[in-house]
Amino acid sequence: MPEAGLASEVAAIAAEAGRLAMTRWETEFKRWEKVPGSPVCDVDLELDALLRDRLTALLPEAGWLSEETADSRARLDARRIWVVDPIDGTRDYLRHRPGWSVSVALVEDGAPVIGVLDAPARGERWIAEAGRGAARNGVQLHVTPRDQLAGSRMPTDHLPKVDGDLVIVDKPNSIALRIAMVAAGEADLLATIRWGNEWDVAAAVLLVREAGGVITDVLGQELVFNTPSAKAFGLLVSAPGIHDAAVERLAHRAREALES
Repeated sequence: MPEAGLASEVAAIAAEAGRLAMTRWETEFKRWEKVPGSPVCDVDLELDALLRDRLTALLPEAGWLSEETADSRARLDARRIWVVDPIDGTRDYLRHRPGWSVSVALVEDGAPVIGVLDAPARGERWIAEAGRGAARNGVQLHVTPRDQLAGSRMPTDHLPKVDGDLVIVDKPNSIALRIAMVAAGEADLLATIRWGNEWDVAAAVLLVREAGGVITDVLGQELVFNTPSAKAFGLLVSAPGIHDAAVERLAHRAREALES
């Protein structure tokens, strides 16, 4: 259980980073690709430095894992670790679209205990604390009571024919914000069948759990954070009443993808 008041301090730091991102949004800044299809800009690096400075001052003993910092195996020895994506949804940031967020999680013994998403272009601040619930702009979050997979809303650009019984809803580029849509009851389901990074999802995982949802890997196994690879294969986020059905539908596709 995190210390009383710690989540508010983390949210204030994330908001500071969000304000910096907003002041730089309409200015000229450098942008490039780390690898093909993975954009980054110098604002990412500015926010990363700010967040590391502020969060390390808050908990000097905590380890550090961020998309924009070279990884160090020293974090594996830390009981607590900051897991950060300075700008989750960089494509939307670069295109002047609002679907990006600053994502900050405090992970303790492999599980997120504080999760914050600051999405200033959308006027949203999401905060979750282990055992204390989740909220957006001060309003408590609850997943939907849905118990039928057919008709479930999913934030995506397209669906394969086999999933034609699902309903597409608009999605932000930030996967953390897509996960948060399930926490807020604005979507019922989110699934990926690919390798993903811990920093993309750590904060949003806690939002869903504290809102009463279920989030696992795509095979239905528990997500664990601060692993050596800092990756997991596939993600399945849903209202509890449809999670088993979603695992049943997707597990064989995930196994085929892993084998290939």
